[in-house]
Amino acid sequence: MIKIRLSRKGSKKKPFYQIVVADVRCPQNGKFIEKIGFYDPILKNIQKKNFIKKDRVNFWKAQGASLSKRVYNIIKNIKKNYDFNR
Repeated sequence: MIKIRLSRKGSKKKPFYQIVVADVRCPQNGKFIEKIGFYDPILKNIQKKNFIKKDRVNFWKAQGASLSKRVYNIIKNIKKNYDFNR
């Protein structure tokens, strides 16, 4: 099964996350299929805080990928700017 989830990068107390498409059997920061965006919880500006390629999300969802809870909430928060099909 394929899942769209976060992969942690950055340093101690300064997290930075990449939004990746990965197999559920792979570890959190391990092997992934494709990077489709990023999320930076430290930034205040919502426009620069996260970036997601909406066409790739829709493509992977059509292939049967599911969203993690955190990625779903990130997409829901920026849904004003994007039109995602859930």
